[in-house]
Amino acid sequence: MLYTFFLIDKPGSKELRLQLRPAHKAYLAQVADRIAFAGPLLTDDGTSMIGSLLSIEFASRDEALTWLNDEPFTRAGVYASSSIHAFQNLWPQKAGFPPAE
Repeated sequence: MLYTFFLIDKPGSKELRLQLRPAHKAYLAQVADRIAFAGPLLTDDGTSMIGSLLSIEFASRDEALTWLNDEPFTRAGVYASSSIHAFQNLWPQKAGFPPAE
């Protein structure tokens, strides 16, 4: 099942995020074949990053939570808040995961 992560950064965490970005990207690469989408959450004017949105396939919510707890930004305290939600893709994508039947 796909699990979507809403990850909101702590104010003032930009420098820490930049420092840990290579480790974060390497950690994402370990599940690259299971990522439906991933990218930054932005302010309404699109000029500043406020967090991340990820949708990744995991066998269970517990597995998704374990993955998040081991993620470099989580371990370093970059996020002010995080939430995980099961997600069902019902819209055909040009690339990525097929819609659920």
